Amino acid sequence: MVLNWIWIAFFAVAFLMAVGKTLWAGDLEIWSAIINSSFEQAAFAFEISLGLTGVLTLWMGIMKIGERGGVIEFFGRLISPFFSRLFPGIPKGHPAMGAIFMNISANMLGLDNAATPMGLRAMQEMQTLNQQKDTATDAMIMFLVLNSSGLCLVPISIMMYRAQGGAANPTDIFIPILIATTVATLVGLTALCIKQHIRIDRVLCSWLAGIAAVVGGVVWFFSTLPADKVELYSTFGANVLLFGVIMTFIGAGVKKRINVYDTFIEGAKDGFRTAVMIIPYLVAILVAIGMFRASGALDTLTHWVESGVGALGVDTQWVGALPTMLMKPLSGSGSCAMMLDVMKAEGADAFVSRLAACVRGATDTTFYILAVYFGSVGVMKTRYAAGYALLADISGAVAAVVTAYFFWG
Repeated sequence: MVLNWIWIAFFAVAFLMAVGKTLWAGDLEIWSAIINSSFEQAAFAFEISLGLTGVLTLWMGIMKIGERGGVIEFFGRLISPFFSRLFPGIPKGHPAMGAIFMNISANMLGLDNAATPMGLRAMQEMQTLNQQKDTATDAMIMFLVLNSSGLCLVPISIMMYRAQGGAANPTDIFIPILIATTVATLVGLTALCIKQHIRIDRVLCSWLAGIAAVVGGVVWFFSTLPADKVELYSTFGANVLLFGVIMTFIGAGVKKRINVYDTFIEGAKDGFRTAVMIIPYLVAILVAIGMFRASGALDTLTHWVESGVGALGVDTQWVGALPTMLMKPLSGSGSCAMMLDVMKAEGADAFVSRLAACVRGATDTTFYILAVYFGSVGVMKTRYAAGYALLADISGAVAAVVTAYFFWG
């Protein structure tokens, strides 16, 4: 229901902005800009789906091998003490547990191309337990919010963009991003535990403390490396782990004496069908976002916030990163464009450029995730998923601002 009203609001605000610009500013071109944006975004949604088709085909095939080889089940048992508390609606040993673990692990390593197929697999497994096929379960919502909060230990792409932008030290945003994304995840997780009446017991606290220790260990390790080696080592480690996963799955399939090739093809077919299924959902959300942005509503909101903050006598440096903050939940490519635009205008090492990078790395693209993951299993009633995902987004953005001022303010 929340997502329904948000989607309607995008169109309504875009329409009102166009009417206002026409009546008060005599801008007749705004209507063409908005309609052209709708066509462009519809085409872009289809391009994304085409790009996902190959990736989904590959990784759904690999996941099928892992499932038949028993690896997914093994991972499910491994993290059962933790996930059985976060996902009480999923039976112990269910394949969904292993798929959730693989998805979250891939996200933490910044392996977006691998994380999405694994996430779609997890949603498909959870849908088998769903008694109301068109309505999101508590487990699905928990999974979606964990994805939206976007805990990432290795923000490879952002460091790459900063290097290309001429930053003196492209990796100086590594620790601030890690802090901001951890805050977003913890806030989203804690809020959902309260909402879903999940008891935060000793086991849950121990696992969370262990995750915090891993995050701290990553921070310590990369802080000891020379600046020019951080990106190299992080990329190397992530790719080795990813290839290791593929070989583990294949090895397990060989050990179980299954036909690995035929199993891959079977899973790959599922990946292709999934890619086709999500096209309408991507078109719906990206067209709405594109029209909202083309209407000038985003620029107007940024101007209002800057004026209000300035009137209060508060430092306004952070407002330059506001477009990135607002665009991040809506569009990954849009937020990237906003970040790069700030870097180009202000320089890669300016405070606002570093803050924009932190904001982009703090969380994931909420509405894209909601559209793709729920769309892949035909869930229409998302309940409170969007609200709690946005809570994680806001927490991550606030944490990014505070952290940026601490490090560079």
